[in-house]
Amino acid sequence: MRISDILAQRQSFSFEIFPPKGDMSVEQAEKVATELCENNPDWISVTFSAGGSGNSKRTADIGRRIERGVGTTALAHLTCFGSSRTDVDAYVRQLQSAGIENVLALRGDRAPGREAIDFFYASDLVPYLKEAGMCVGAACYPEGHVECEYLSDDLEHLKIKVDAGVDFLVTQLFFDNDDFYRFRELCDRKRIKVPIVCGIMPFTSVKQLQRMTFNCGASIPARVVKRLVAAGDDPTAQAAAGIRYAQEQIVDLAQNGVDGIHIYSMNRPEIGRAMHSALVDCGYLSA
Repeated sequence: MRISDILAQRQSFSFEIFPPKGDMSVEQAEKVATELCENNPDWISVTFSAGGSGNSKRTADIGRRIERGVGTTALAHLTCFGSSRTDVDAYVRQLQSAGIENVLALRGDRAPGREAIDFFYASDLVPYLKEAGMCVGAACYPEGHVECEYLSDDLEHLKIKVDAGVDFLVTQLFFDNDDFYRFRELCDRKRIKVPIVCGIMPFTSVKQLQRMTFNCGASIPARVVKRLVAAGDDPTAQAAAGIRYAQEQIVDLAQNGVDGIHIYSMNRPEIGRAMHSALVDCGYLSA
């Protein structure tokens, strides 16, 4: 099913997983997706690792298993920086043969030795994917992209990307819902009218939180810091604090009429269950 059609009908609930790394098999990744599907998500997105990691080759395979084995809509990521039209054409054919019709169009991280070939930005990729008949999502950044100094400039870039044919947006992770509400209002003023799905990543440790915020530029609210201080050095307490905070975030978002909630699950089904439970309790989802 096309995600644009889902979002036209209701507020959505979805998860992200990443392809197998190291000793994790494709079958294990499918098991993670199967457990997440017990929470009745509208779709599951599968990340795309560029830069020679090899994981990108498994994105379509995992997506196929989600669509055909699990019976849930799959959203396949695609990073275009360093890819040629030939590369993208081959990837799209893989997705279409797997029954996948939804793609999240991303530029991807810059890396030493990797240069743009045919696509410099996600806005270059979007119309190319639309011409191939795909339903196309894109990323947005409530606090601005980490490489963009001013949010106003980032919104200009976002407007260009949306006008290129984006069907829906998924946000980068954020920890302060007020940042999203301000961003949503700014998008409305810029006449960015596509659905905006909120991406939430529960933190499970101090180190993970530090790494996430450094990589994406998200700010850490004082109330998060206070909860981590209260948790002390106990890893279990830190994880519990992060999951509880994310539950409070998504309940508030649900009650404020967001278009959808997307959980960065880190391949941990227990996180999916905790988020689903909170949304059932507040009436956003049915049991």
